[in-house]
Order: sequence, then structure tokens, then C-alpha cells
Amino acid sequence: MTTVSIGSRKSKLAMWQTDTVAAMLEKDGMKTKINSMETKGDKILDVSIAKIGSKGVFTEELEDQLSSGVTDIAVHSAKDMQSLLPEGFELIAFTEREIPNDVLLSRDKTIDLDDTAKAIKIGTSSVRRVALLKHFYPHVEAVEMRGNLQTRIAKMDAGDCDALMLAYAGVKRMEYDDMIVKTFSEDEFIPPVGQGCIAIESATNIDDEKRTSIRSCLNHPESEICLLAERAYLRVMDGGCSIPAFALARLDGNQITLQGGLASLDGKTVLVKTETGTKEQADEIGQRLADYILSNGGREILAAIKTAQG
Repeated sequence: MTTVSIGSRKSKLAMWQTDTVAAMLEKDGMKTKINSMETKGDKILDVSIAKIGSKGVFTEELEDQLSSGVTDIAVHSAKDMQSLLPEGFELIAFTEREIPNDVLLSRDKTIDLDDTAKAIKIGTSSVRRVALLKHFYPHVEAVEMRGNLQTRIAKMDAGDCDALMLAYAGVKRMEYDDMIVKTFSEDEFIPPVGQGCIAIESATNIDDEKRTSIRSCLNHPESEICLLAERAYLRVMDGGCSIPAFALARLDGNQITLQGGLASLDGKTVLVKTETGTKEQADEIGQRLADYILSNGGREILAAIKTAQG
């Protein structure tokens, strides 16, 4: 019987994702062994992700395990994955995607973002969410909020903020969906690349037979096609967690619709474009969207962001 060694972060959400992947593999006749650890992004909570350096902040240590052969695969939230992986690594599967929307979480069910007379503090660690909040709800104050979901809820309960802005997928998986007070429209608050999907990473030298078995068990072809388009967009933008870029692909039969763009840090400028094509053109569609955004103000926004973030 094939044994698959799985690397994972230690947070409750990461372990939920890893346990889910392990259960799928076991159901398919493979044995699994989980090796959990804390990454740089988990340990440094008093500095924004942009300042730590977004590339590999949640993945570097897991990739060390992959390259040394300690683990066969690493389980990630797809939205945490940099647009271009280091040499020697690849994403071999994407699980079926959960609803990709952002949501607002609070103990206070009366919170209304449309009420401009009331001061509201929203906790988030995402530059994209901050920029879009400034654009659509300029009266709202965004508060830097790092840590896992349970830590953030504790900070909210301590009075650091009135509500948290999070991905629906993580909220549902951790069973906090009864605290959702608002679901943001995915046409306005377009999600980051990969939100709601679990990505499976391996070293490129993984045993071919093992790679094939893992991929055939875990990969969801429709989700993979959407992620290929989104990740092609982000790759051309040369982006990670530190830029307010976003893209969401939808597949209808053989047709992909990719909506995405970029926001300035102050939220005053939001560039959005939709590209379409066949699923065979997933990579090309992503590149086409990026080329348009860059040529229509995106380069200037990225230059300003680079200057602001030092």
C-alpha cells in the first residue's frame, strides 16, 4: 500500500484542510502520515505580510520538507501560494472550490456598512480587502489583524475591532458561519486568486506513480482550469499577498470567464476587466487580463505600491 507523507501548517484551519486531503487519499486506498509545523507567517504576527515579504511567507518551511524528501506533498490554501513557485516545485492538484466570497464576521448582528453615521472598525490582514473597503465603504476603518481565525475572534472580542473580514471558506470550515453578518458581492469584492481552493504542492522529483495516484484522487478538473487562468494573471502581475490584485474565473461548459483587476492602496483607483475564452486558453486568458490591467494604469499603481511598501 502506498504511503503519502503530508506537510501542513499547524493552525486549526490548515489541519482541517490537511485532514480532509488525508481522508480523500485514505478512501482511495493510500495510507497517510501528517507532519505539521509553524511557518514564518505563523510565527511573526506583529508585522504585516507585505513587510515580512509575501513570497513564500507561509510555504518556505514546507517546501524545505518537500525538497529533503521528509514529505511527499504539502497542503496549502491556494490563495497563499506565490504566483511563481521556486525551481523544483509544482502544484499537482487543486481540490473542488468552496464558495469564494469574502464575508463579514461579528457578534453584533446590527452592523450595517451602509450606515455612514456609525464608526465601524473592521479587522483584516489583506491589502486587497483594505483597498476595496476604502473604495466602497470609505467611512469604515480597517484595522491590521493577523493570526489564525480563533486568534482574530479573540482580538475582536477584546475590542480591537467590531467585525472581521474573512474568506467564507475558512469561516465555514471552522464552523463560525453563524457569525456571518454580511456576504460581500464577488463582483465588487472580487476574491484573491485561489480563494476557497486547496492546493497540493510537491517537489518535481516526486515518484511518478505516486504523483499520478495523488493527482487522480485529489484534483478537481474544473477548479484546476479556473485556478490556471487566475494564477496566469497573477504571474504576469508578479504578485503575491502584498498587492491588492484579484481575479475570479468561472467555467460554464467549455467557456471561461475571468474577471479581475488591481486596486491602489488608498482605494481611489480600482481597475477591473473581464476576459473570456475556451478552457484550453486558460493560461492565455490570464495573461491577456494582466496585459490589459498593466497597460491601463496597473504599472503605475504597482510602482506606487512598491514605493509605499519600501
